Amino acid sequence: MTENHGETGALGFETLAIHAGQQPDAATGAVVPPIYATSTYKQDGVGGTRGGYEYSRTANPTRAALEECLAALEWGNRALAFASGMAAEDCLLRTLCQPGDHVLIPDDAYGGTYRLFDKVLKPWGLSCTPVPQADTAVVRDFLKERKTAVVWAETPTNPLLNITDLAALADAAHDNGAKLVVDNTFASPYLQQPLSLGADAVVHSTTKYLGGHSDVVGGAVVVRDAGLADEIAFYQNATGAVAGPFDAWLTLRGAKTLAVRMDRHCANAAAVAGMLTGHPAVGQVYYPGLPGHPGHKVAASQMRSFGGMVSFRLRAGEDRAVDVCGRTRLFTLGESLGGVESLIEHPARMTHASATGSPLEVPADLIRLSVGIEDPADLIEDLRQALS
Repeated sequence: MTENHGETGALGFETLAIHAGQQPDAATGAVVPPIYATSTYKQDGVGGTRGGYEYSRTANPTRAALEECLAALEWGNRALAFASGMAAEDCLLRTLCQPGDHVLIPDDAYGGTYRLFDKVLKPWGLSCTPVPQADTAVVRDFLKERKTAVVWAETPTNPLLNITDLAALADAAHDNGAKLVVDNTFASPYLQQPLSLGADAVVHSTTKYLGGHSDVVGGAVVVRDAGLADEIAFYQNATGAVAGPFDAWLTLRGAKTLAVRMDRHCANAAAVAGMLTGHPAVGQVYYPGLPGHPGHKVAASQMRSFGGMVSFRLRAGEDRAVDVCGRTRLFTLGESLGGVESLIEHPARMTHASATGSPLEVPADLIRLSVGIEDPADLIEDLRQALS
């Protein structure tokens, strides 16, 4: 994957992460955007707003700075920052869909996304079908069988790290009158820009790699179409799940170092995956950077590198997997991902428990790692002692 300088002047990703939406303050020269901790704004006469700001649910300067930065990083026209990734997903789906519509989702999607569809949006009248999206031909067959409003994709998927050819999926969706939405949380905009590959919208849990320090919760939607952006903004303002100014400031601070952190995440994950591949206690390793991964070539064509997430299965089964999760010393047992510290979790009992008994149920012997930016030798040794 190469840099796209056409829509952002002649600036590279690392430059945009530090400067997009973050000009020095006009009044003081402060190089860091201030936290506008205000709910409302003085108007110069009725309807005479300054810069369009009237109420912070509708717009806030700190949030606007983050949104400008995210739009630049995803090569989008506009971004909207939300209180969480799930809030972003819910708002986007209610914008794109109506009761009675149908959505295709990955058959190994994030458990929280499946819960949103199955427990919240299904009673609203939205149906979904899980399909193996790594096989575009299968997706096309489903799209021909049933009118579909949205194809919802993850690549890499959470937690099995399957890879979808986004350009091919976009063609399949658009040929059948559907929109393509891509959850780009696992890759981050540094590794992959789905809008440039044909997606209509990108969603993020900015809690993860964009924030990067496990100290803030947030979400985002990024789009190219200005009309769609206005529709999403209307729903966001009407329902109110916006990022607060301090949360937006923390996320913007994290985004500045996204590139250098992701380089280290990717290098460490590759080292960890290599060790696990040769370990006698491990039955299977899921990491798209491995040449034997079925999506390796596609990932190499649409991603800068292969990410910081690694999953693996233990030969000894579920109880042993749970035991290993409790034996690590540097890998912290916890949900979430994308922070500078390494995390370990048991998806079947933790992040994907809501998928138990569904078509998206994950293997009980599966462990998911969010590989941090510590010394890779220390991380490998920690896993070895936990597996021994």
